[in-house]
Amino acid sequence: MQERIRAVVNEGRIEPLDKLDLPDGTQVLVTVLSNGDDFWLRASEPSLNAIWDNPEDDVYAELLQG
Repeated sequence: MQERIRAVVNEGRIEPLDKLDLPDGTQVLVTVLSNGDDFWLRASEPSLNAIWDNPEDDVYAELLQG
């Protein structure tokens, strides 16, 4: 069974935002989501590179040099 839940860290403990119906001892996998701007900058970088770094725009660079 796979289920996604949201949780917060409070005094070093992971606390689910909703009540869970899991037996004690159930193993879980936790993924930490970054709250900082750095996360969004890294996430958007590939898209921006695809838009701004393309051969079609090389003609504009040539105009600036000429």
